[in-house]
Amino acid sequence: MRLRPIDLAREHGLSTQAVRNYEEAGILPPAGRSPHAYRVYAPRHAVALRAFLALIPAHGHAAAGAIMRAVNGGTVEEALRLIDESHAQLADDRRTLEAVERALRDLVPPRELEPGVTFIGPLAHRLGIRPATLRKWQRAGLIVPRRDPRTGYRVYTSADVRDVLLAHQLRRGGYGLTQIARVLDQVRTAGGPEPLRATLREWHDRLTARGRAMLAGAAALDAYLGSPPTPRQAETATGSKPLTTRRG
Repeated sequence: MRLRPIDLAREHGLSTQAVRNYEEAGILPPAGRSPHAYRVYAPRHAVALRAFLALIPAHGHAAAGAIMRAVNGGTVEEALRLIDESHAQLADDRRTLEAVERALRDLVPPRELEPGVTFIGPLAHRLGIRPATLRKWQRAGLIVPRRDPRTGYRVYTSADVRDVLLAHQLRRGGYGLTQIARVLDQVRTAGGPEPLRATLREWHDRLTARGRAMLAGAAALDAYLGSPPTPRQAETATGSKPLTTRRG
């Protein structure tokens, strides 16, 4: 069965140029050529395109392209390694989410923040810790206060104080610095603990959607791996010389 670029494009609402670009990028296997040197695709090309488009929501555009290039280049093990990396990243994201949820459950609302700024000595005194502890947290990337341009002293803004209070609570709760850094990063991104609590459901939904997309992508890729080779690939495997390519 012969397929034209437009046949592949129409199924997914793509342009024919996009299909040609995917072939040139190695995402699709090389096309055959008609006696007039026009591209001729086979059902395997359609399966390859479906696999690539299914892999994108699961692994991202760049990784999906790399996976397809590895398969088409005959290095299936490399494709599987890339997939493993995505699964490992998803598992790490789930662990981060679980750590954030546990941390937020352990948090109590910090006291009303005083307006303005403070310095390391008064802040350490307020918490009952040593200034060296705050400097250690800074080296670990938990808190990054700015420096006073005249004195060079560390200056803690209200947001810095909030993060210090949260870090102090989490340390007393037995959390490690790496865990605390992840929680604080999420708090800053969300704009505070309460907005972060409101986004946890959305975060769960995103991870679930990505996990299901990985299942769909794996099924589509497996279908591609099990599909018959294209005439061009069969010619290459038997040592036949492919036709000269000149036209689109």
